[in-house]
Amino acid sequence: MNMHTCSSAAFFQLRRLFLFVHVPRPVVTDLTTELCLYTSQQSAWLYVARANEEELAAEDLLVPPPNPSSGHSWESRLGGIWVLRSKFSGMIDQAVTEVDVLFGMDAPKVPVARLSVLHGRAKPRPNARAALRVREDSKFKIVQISNTHIVTGVGVCKDTIDVHRKYLPESEADPLTVNFIGRILDVEKPDLVILTGDQLHHDILDSKSTLFKVAAPIIERSIPFAAVFGNHDSEGIRALSHSYAFSNKLGTAQMSILQNLPFSLCESGPEHVDGIGNFYLQVLAPALSQLPFSTLYFLDWHGQKPSKIHNPDYVPIKQSQIDWFTETSQAQRSAREKVDNGNRFHLSLAFLHIPLPELGDRHLSIRNGHRREPTESPSFNSHFYDALVKEGISALGCGHDHVNDFCALLPQQTQQDGDKTPQPSLWLCYGGGSGFGEYCSYDGMRFHRRARVWELDTSTGSLKTWKRVEYAMDRVDELVLVESGAVVNPREDDEDRSYVGS
Repeated sequence: MNMHTCSSAAFFQLRRLFLFVHVPRPVVTDLTTELCLYTSQQSAWLYVARANEEELAAEDLLVPPPNPSSGHSWESRLGGIWVLRSKFSGMIDQAVTEVDVLFGMDAPKVPVARLSVLHGRAKPRPNARAALRVREDSKFKIVQISNTHIVTGVGVCKDTIDVHRKYLPESEADPLTVNFIGRILDVEKPDLVILTGDQLHHDILDSKSTLFKVAAPIIERSIPFAAVFGNHDSEGIRALSHSYAFSNKLGTAQMSILQNLPFSLCESGPEHVDGIGNFYLQVLAPALSQLPFSTLYFLDWHGQKPSKIHNPDYVPIKQSQIDWFTETSQAQRSAREKVDNGNRFHLSLAFLHIPLPELGDRHLSIRNGHRREPTESPSFNSHFYDALVKEGISALGCGHDHVNDFCALLPQQTQQDGDKTPQPSLWLCYGGGSGFGEYCSYDGMRFHRRARVWELDTSTGSLKTWKRVEYAMDRVDELVLVESGAVVNPREDDEDRSYVGS
């Protein structure tokens, strides 16, 4: 529905439209939507309730019977809607069973009227929970999409540049974002897509429409996907909540939507753990093996908080999350050791939105990519980095800072118990900004949008990464992170490493 023409469209002259839908058993869900999204002096409400026919009272039948003299059973309603009213015959395929509204001219798979009505029984959901498995060529590829900042409607892009870095005029943002994601998926053909937060812009008017837009290019290509939330995803009085407000759970509305989309592997996570979306996925070895080759951890970042220390400041990873991660990692390792005595390669990665404080450490050694803006991380360090290192995680992928796109290592440190053996390192990698609706510039310079690709190889126990960047025909900043199951620490002057400036 085009919210910009709300006040002039005949359909929106309706103050309230009631549609009662027959279902075989009581359902408590309903749909109540302000069709103008609070952007007009006028208001139009769509109210949909489900009820058993025997429970309907005479006053509930708001659609009047047709005029017998007209000779037609179908009745015209405002906004180009036609209604056929009749007693339910028991034919479920003829009954309206679901009604929903999406907003924006670019809403995915929406008819001209932009009022979607489904008939008949619910179609079986694609088996999105099928196990992730390494391909026959022993590889498993992940595309990480960060900071899409989708809005209700098309949005505005204010800082694009062409292939020669020439400034371009303002344009519609979300179509560019969706097309960019689609092109990357077509080139890479990944086995999994991971959305690392700020899928939605702040202060949006309808979260469902925007989430559908983000997921549409992924679902259209039948690719499994998982997601974590960012600080902007539930900001604004009209946005659906996703997370905790410190210790109190606000709700899981966005996660509920994501979980019910085709090919979604998203999970809300344990209730006793702070945040929504703390979960893990396992990637199984090739063929019929049930042994996991890789474990992928996803953690919720709770959002921004008021602070006198620095602005902006963010709620850190909570201790309950660290405990959950550590216990889960140790349990998974124990299970693997019982089967193969720990003799197989196992690579683990973690994904979250806000970068850990270690990404801003002055001792950080950037091996690939660029730091173009200061790292925004929590002022309080809850030392989740230490837990990741202790559990042998190979790499951490984050979002948030749009024009940072580097991979880096902290110097190896000796064990605190006096053992001089250096602790294994952990790769810290930014995804960069993929969305056209928010900034991709800093300090007067504009940059191209990008996304990170990860590729695991079971035959060599290796992990490498590269980026896909606007206008670039080839991989950008390709880098080997792990070989034979161990983190690689390339020399800064290593001439053999692949590097393409961006």
